[in-house]
Amino acid sequence: MWKKRVLALIILLLGAGIAFFVFKSEPQLNKNFATASSFLKNHPFRLGLDLSGGSHLTYKADVSSVPAGQVSESMNALRDVIERRVNLFGVSEPMVQVQSGGFLSGNTDQKLIVDLPGVTDVDKATAMIGQTPLLEFKTEAPAGTPRQATIGPDGKVQIDTGPQFVPTELTGRYLKKAVLEFDPNTGEPKVGLQFDATGTELFANITKNNIGKMVAIYLDGAPISTPVVNEEIPNGQAVISGNFTPTDARQLVGRLNSGALPVPITLLSKQTIGASLGANAVNSGVKAAIIGFLVIALFLILWYRLPGLIAVLALSIYVSIILALFKLLPVTLTAAGIAGFIISIGIAVDANVLIFERVKEELRSGRTISDSVAAGFSRAWFSIRDSNISSIITAIILFWFGTSLVKGFALTLGMGVLVSMLSAITITRIFLYVIEFVGEGRVARFLFSSGISSGVSKIAEVNK
Repeated sequence: MWKKRVLALIILLLGAGIAFFVFKSEPQLNKNFATASSFLKNHPFRLGLDLSGGSHLTYKADVSSVPAGQVSESMNALRDVIERRVNLFGVSEPMVQVQSGGFLSGNTDQKLIVDLPGVTDVDKATAMIGQTPLLEFKTEAPAGTPRQATIGPDGKVQIDTGPQFVPTELTGRYLKKAVLEFDPNTGEPKVGLQFDATGTELFANITKNNIGKMVAIYLDGAPISTPVVNEEIPNGQAVISGNFTPTDARQLVGRLNSGALPVPITLLSKQTIGASLGANAVNSGVKAAIIGFLVIALFLILWYRLPGLIAVLALSIYVSIILALFKLLPVTLTAAGIAGFIISIGIAVDANVLIFERVKEELRSGRTISDSVAAGFSRAWFSIRDSNISSIITAIILFWFGTSLVKGFALTLGMGVLVSMLSAITITRIFLYVIEFVGEGRVARFLFSSGISSGVSKIAEVNK
């Protein structure tokens, strides 16, 4: 038995240490945070956009020209490019996510969700994304291709008489790097491009099939260079020339190296969340969690007595563990995520209630406290297992198919359910097993019963 007591003491010490870490690593709670170690300073809670304030942008990606089998790959590449772009501006913990249209709309409805915490100027936020260039290579349209018609300033229809170009598969998606070059004769600044293996092959085919023709280089939908191909270029190197100043050329190189968009995007909506609104949401969420925990603790102690007190202790360790995981992984906490965490506390309590009710039934049947505790855990385990598995499956489905808001809820709920199984089954059980000092008398049975029950079994009353 002494081994279980030592284990219970270790669990208590570990729980206290984890709670200390959660407290000391949060600047709002630790008055001496400025002098804290770098480890503690690097692990504050990561708050989502709805709690910290910032900008929420939704873009629609045009994947109409992307083969069906490459849509997912192109969207992932787009996400990576946008993430690199906003990182250059020092945005703290930006969140860039791909949102597919679902089963009905298929691959054509692809959206990009960009959350920029701390950036409350929407115009600045959209400028960050808008500065990421879309680089395209187009070839001359075949003879007989219908000319494009436009409406002129005078309101009359005008037919474009200039050369027409059609898009190719070669875009900035296959760009490996861009460098600033200067013409040795004229000193004119140019931008040299080096493609990756796939881009090199595509560029070789384009130049091979268009010798003597123009290949237009488009940037953000506008032609910036239309060189004539003299020969096949197999090494994947191209040059953009135009009326560049050294500053313009250097800026273009930086933009291209930070990532050229693999597919065009259009801004659908923009939203600003103020920091004050986020602070109110944080305070409300924390207040709700504390009040809920205190009410649950009071209920457990008054109704289930000594086992309830042990459950509150185990529940406190559970809360410390899950908060520490939120910091260490880290998990981006949103208002929905806090709701998922609070619900997981209720699920942890539900497991303890099932166990204690089983223990009460065993006590009423005349068993000893030790046997009742063992039987109560054994009989309640299958119900706890099945209910928690169903909750985990639900969380997985929500995380897999939900939007970013739903994913935050599903993640914290799933993590909470997994950790609650540890606290309800393992920690509570170990603590109950080491309590031998209460004995088997009326007081002990009263402490292990619940509600208005005295803890004395019906069999014991009959024997009297």
